[in-house]
Amino acid sequence: MEHTHHYGLIGRQLSHSFSQNYFNGKFLREGLEGYTYELIELDELSCLKSFVSQNCLDGFNVTIPYKVDILPLLDDLDDSARQIGAVNCVKVMRSPEGLKLKGFNTDAPAFAETLKLSSFNIQNTKALILGTGGAAQAVAYGLGTLGIEYLFVSRTPRGTNQTDYATAYNLANDHLIIINATPIGMFPNCSCSPWAHPDVLTSRHLCYDLIYNPSPTRFMQEAALRGAAVQDGLPMLHRQAELSWKIWE
Repeated sequence: MEHTHHYGLIGRQLSHSFSQNYFNGKFLREGLEGYTYELIELDELSCLKSFVSQNCLDGFNVTIPYKVDILPLLDDLDDSARQIGAVNCVKVMRSPEGLKLKGFNTDAPAFAETLKLSSFNIQNTKALILGTGGAAQAVAYGLGTLGIEYLFVSRTPRGTNQTDYATAYNLANDHLIIINATPIGMFPNCSCSPWAHPDVLTSRHLCYDLIYNPSPTRFMQEAALRGAAVQDGLPMLHRQAELSWKIWE
């Protein structure tokens, strides 16, 4: 019997995700027979390793809300994933000694690469990151590799590098990159926006929404009406998927 290669995306609610279509399309285009990718909705992660074993997963991506929660369940972490404190890609390694899971973060380099490729001039700019979860931590790491100063924006700020939304609206004048790293505005809650004061946005701003379903999001639409440059998360999704594939190959 021909060996199959089985991959997937683990999260809680995945109806918004394009990952399955992307990978299965890739397998078809590249003539990779016996390769599959599926969406795997799990209510919790406690039995992760047995689930991976029973379902013969060769590798998997991780999304909301498990990018941080998965850390203690892994056997090893890539250096950048350890620094970021979040994982979105896991390599499954099998040996006579058993099954081991190693975590990586492909979100951070994918974000940095797509930001560099945008037409927006990122030199001498500062950024606001909306959210403090796993995606936000990856964005922060990516900004750091580009030498861009940033602040996290949270409803309940903690620490010296976080601020609240009321303050963030006042900081928008000199923080010209605003990144939505929250799920606010994602399908099916498309009428929501994480940014309540689009009136402070201008043509000097770039509003980058990690969400790609829908696109444009309300955040992007309201920003574009003020002349801001906008970017959705689809190029980042594709890039992190390709980086994940290099890890699994």
